[in-house]
Amino acid sequence: MSMSPRKRARVARGVQYVLLAAVVLVFVLLADWGEIRRAFFDLDVAREQFPDVITVAFKNTVIYTVLGFGFALGLGLLIALMRLSSVAPNRWLAIGFVEIFRGLPALLVFIALGYGVPYAFQVNIDIYVTVMLALGLVGGAYIAETIRAGLQAVPRGQVEAARSLGMSQARTMVSIVIPQAFRIILPPLTNELILLTKDSSLIYLLGLSIDQYELTKYGRDALNESRSLTPVMIAGLCYLIITVPLGQLVRRLEARTARAR
Repeated sequence: MSMSPRKRARVARGVQYVLLAAVVLVFVLLADWGEIRRAFFDLDVAREQFPDVITVAFKNTVIYTVLGFGFALGLGLLIALMRLSSVAPNRWLAIGFVEIFRGLPALLVFIALGYGVPYAFQVNIDIYVTVMLALGLVGGAYIAETIRAGLQAVPRGQVEAARSLGMSQARTMVSIVIPQAFRIILPPLTNELILLTKDSSLIYLLGLSIDQYELTKYGRDALNESRSLTPVMIAGLCYLIITVPLGQLVRRLEARTARAR
């Protein structure tokens, strides 16, 4: 006797629950919990990480991310407007920028700005400026495409209505188009902020002093000193403290956008 689609779905879900429970049970029975606690959750090692992991590494990670995202947002808006410009050279420059920095790994951009530019031009660039430029250039290329899509998603009738009221093209863009576009693109912009938070870890390539450490560099050095993975777990937890609320914000913004549509 054949089962109905609803009954087959219930059976399939039941099988999945059983398999999941079996995997968890096997892991619980076979795992060496003493070794896991020593390697990942050593309380003595964990206590040694505070307060430096917060006052230095966590703080610097937030600062690097905010600097990079702020620069990326401003640059991305400029590039997006250039992409939509009626002046052909502006469009060519914008397209070239997007293709270059969207195609290059962020790692190479950090190396170029951290070592190549100072060596080529015999200048010293502050570490915060280097991080801001590296994250901003890479993030700006992605944000520019996001903003461009948002600008083009604003109904054409809004622009025509504003122009019919006597607004200039610039005033229409600033007062009508850009505010509506940003409401549309808030979720993907928040996702880009999460990505830049993680990309800030690439600063470890630049040879940091202790007071410039971010979470990844701090966790790796503490791992080498303690021979325990506990510092890495703490660094990962600190990243989650930043990214999980941002992820929740993305979902709320997406739900609000869906309701509005």
